[in-house]
Amino acid sequence: MTDLVFNVLFLCTGNSARSILAEALLNREGDGWFRAFSAGSMPTGRVNPRALALVQRLGFAASDFRSKSWEDFARPDAPRLDFVITVCDDAAGEVCPVWPGHPITAHWGVPDPAAATGSEAQIEAAFAEAFRILSHRIRLFVSLPLETLDRLSLGPRLAAIGQTRPEAREP
Repeated sequence: MTDLVFNVLFLCTGNSARSILAEALLNREGDGWFRAFSAGSMPTGRVNPRALALVQRLGFAASDFRSKSWEDFARPDAPRLDFVITVCDDAAGEVCPVWPGHPITAHWGVPDPAAATGSEAQIEAAFAEAFRILSHRIRLFVSLPLETLDRLSLGPRLAAIGQTRPEAREP
């Protein structure tokens, strides 16, 4: 992992919300050190409109995102991946493709906001909470001294980040 830019793939089942949010957040927070992608094991073929609204608030165009298959990143002509991070429980238990280059993998489970039910306010709150959790974890990730950590120590550090939760917001 000596390249100046680390390629990170965020995986989810549908690639419609959590992985899209993670891709946008890391591309914004990565400060040129990271290039993020997202994909799904069973992509829905569309990005959730609420997820698109959140990434647009980050300054991205809706056209920057699409729901795509993880198989796109297992091809020989795909970007070389340094990290593959699952963000949903379903994708964590699935048999993933063999990634060229053997990237470091981790699981950062986040409740699926696209599955939220209830009032509009409750559904919006589920998206906001997923965004907050992912934002917290990505800030921890980008603060790691990657240039000084070896592969053996990075795996446990990424796993530990996946267990973190942002502190509760003040009322």
